[in-house]
Amino acid sequence: MRNRLYTDLANLFPVITPREHYREEAKFWSSILRSALGAGAHRILEMGVGGGHLLSYLRDDFSATAVDLSATMLALSKKLNPTVRHIQGDMRSLDLDEKFDAVLIHDAVSYLLSENDIRATAQTALTHLRAGGLLVMAPDYFKETFIPDRISSFTNILDDQTVTFIEHTWDPNPDDTEIEVNMFFLIKKNGKMIIEEDIHHLGLFQRDVWERILQETGFSVKWIPSPHKEPGTGGYLISAYADT
Repeated sequence: MRNRLYTDLANLFPVITPREHYREEAKFWSSILRSALGAGAHRILEMGVGGGHLLSYLRDDFSATAVDLSATMLALSKKLNPTVRHIQGDMRSLDLDEKFDAVLIHDAVSYLLSENDIRATAQTALTHLRAGGLLVMAPDYFKETFIPDRISSFTNILDDQTVTFIEHTWDPNPDDTEIEVNMFFLIKKNGKMIIEEDIHHLGLFQRDVWERILQETGFSVKWIPSPHKEPGTGGYLISAYADT
């Protein structure tokens, strides 16, 4: 029942997260990259690329490499971003033996469930960055601002499918670093209704935990308020420069 949106339910990903919903957010990310790196087709590595929607607005301005743990999601991104190099891999252990100007991790970073996961991912990013390179991450939630029992829903239509998406986010154990997201998909197609369920576990950490681990790894950290985060979610991007 876990993470089906990235496996057998991946066909629903473009329906519930349309590419155009990422347009303004991608402009914001591009402005952060340009401010840090300047003009030019800088080399960027996106880890946890998912369906490739954010990258699809950056790929023409940067020299991009995309990584994801899910072969199914990589296939979606390849279809959307045919000119981008795609590699299957885990952001906690990836080793491409290459250097990039920037490493991007959108909300896939929310799937890091322990401090060791964060530390391993930070080390992966540092290993792949040139000195002074930039790491940008977008955790969905921080402990200080998390609102439990959060429910959201909407209906989207793509081609012959109408999908109503219902999401319930809660914290089964406030003493650990995980929260649970229950997803329900009401799928209408060809006059029939199908209901599917999915469960995702996400990490929940205080901001100072992120900052401490990144600093210990070798980053200088800056917090950037994000206008594209919904109320009750993180609200900030983490911008971190590789010190060496």
